[in-house]
Amino acid sequence: MEEVMKSSVAELEQSQTQLAPEQNGGKKKRSKLKAMTWFDYVNYTFLLICVLFMLYPFYFVLIGSFSEGQDYMGGGVWLLPRIWTVANYQVIVSDNLLWVAYKNTTIRTLVGSTLSLSFTSIVAYAMSRRELKFRGVFQILNLITMFFGGGLIPYFAMINLLGLYDSFLVYIIPAMYSVYNMIVISGGFGSISEELHDSAVIDGAGEIRIWWQIYLPLSKAVHATVLLWLAVGNWNAYYSTMIYTQGGDHVITLQYYLMNVINKAAYSPEVGGEILEQVTPRTVSYAAIVVAILPILFVYPFLSRYFVKGVFVGALKG
Repeated sequence: MEEVMKSSVAELEQSQTQLAPEQNGGKKKRSKLKAMTWFDYVNYTFLLICVLFMLYPFYFVLIGSFSEGQDYMGGGVWLLPRIWTVANYQVIVSDNLLWVAYKNTTIRTLVGSTLSLSFTSIVAYAMSRRELKFRGVFQILNLITMFFGGGLIPYFAMINLLGLYDSFLVYIIPAMYSVYNMIVISGGFGSISEELHDSAVIDGAGEIRIWWQIYLPLSKAVHATVLLWLAVGNWNAYYSTMIYTQGGDHVITLQYYLMNVINKAAYSPEVGGEILEQVTPRTVSYAAIVVAILPILFVYPFLSRYFVKGVFVGALKG
């Protein structure tokens, strides 16, 4: 019995000595894989420079917003403000019109993006069904609108004819459908197995229920990507306010307000003279830019993780 135990121990030790070089070789292979080459260093350096070039304009605006106006106009403010001040922000936040524009833009972004995503998704689901009658005709009509348009004047006349001019609905109704977004979402629906649809039909589910309970949950990435596009577009839009409204308090948006601050340098009459002595139109415009982009900067990271996956699935499937 003792001889058997000794022989088994010897065999175990021999096997361990044989496995040791293989393990060491595996570690060497892993270390070789982890080792960076000269191309990696060049690539990372190039990407870092690109990131700095993209981030510095935002940083430049940020330090300008905290700079004393007259000192900033002297030039040479590249890394940090020479004279720190929050007077530029005091000028902006004391303007009641800013908060009206914030409210209108928030409502436009939430309501407009939600309705547009819902309506476009319903159309995309219908267009993804091969049994849809006249599907080819609908596809051609949709594609025509992507390449040809009536122009600004006919579109303005149609907005006026529908009674949408100088109305808040001019931000919602015309933007409820996008052919490009429909194609992306339809491609995402095309990646879903057809057997799921067939089994749901056999169980007695209607098309609306299939879209809501099966296709929507399985295409979250595509919808999150399109929602991000819509939200950013609605938040940054000013052209529709400038063309299709008179810029009143009931329709003014944040970006249109920002454009007026930059171009007209119009300050609130409630601002004191001491504060106005510390600001200039340029530094105030920098502060307005920072205030305008903060909300979208906070929302963007939560949806950006769906961006690559959503575009990839929506573009290659279907």
